[in-house]
Amino acid sequence: MQDADNKSAQGDFERAVNLYEAALDDSPRGAEVHYKLALLYDDKLNDPVSAVHHFKRYLALSPNGQHAKDVKDSIKRDEIAALTALSGDSVITRAEAARLRNENLTLHKQMEERAASRTALEKLGAIDARKAGSRKAGQTYVVQSGDTLFSISRKFYKSPKRWKAILEANKKNIRDPKDLTVGQTLVIP
Repeated sequence: MQDADNKSAQGDFERAVNLYEAALDDSPRGAEVHYKLALLYDDKLNDPVSAVHHFKRYLALSPNGQHAKDVKDSIKRDEIAALTALSGDSVITRAEAARLRNENLTLHKQMEERAASRTALEKLGAIDARKAGSRKAGQTYVVQSGDTLFSISRKFYKSPKRWKAILEANKKNIRDPKDLTVGQTLVIP
């Protein structure tokens, strides 16, 4: 163990690991060797997986040893570091995941409520227009490149089915419904 300590102090960490591993046994002294190995892997070799292994072996051999609290804290930190390294992305805690899941559910509910209220308002607007007995003056739209009566209907009515109504409202200006003129102004009923 002394040779391993010396090699570690000199910065020869690979040789120190080999010497510590040769000194391993299942005695209380072995727990101390596991602790030193874990520190080397953790602090010098940036290998959180190996560090966790040796920290856990330390706890198995010496659950109430002088380093037990430090080892437990290091295990938590290194497990997160190992998961992050393996996943290639950041790892979030369970509490954070639960918070994000709840926030996501709340946002979905809000979107559904808004969509429902928008649909209700649209229906009320349609009823009001029918009650008035007259159609309100249509909007206008300037034809863009690539537009068709289907796409214009979809843009204004969220459905391509009203293309004939647009054609009827503009039959004086549309010679060929399949060939709209870019820049042409259409009345949208």
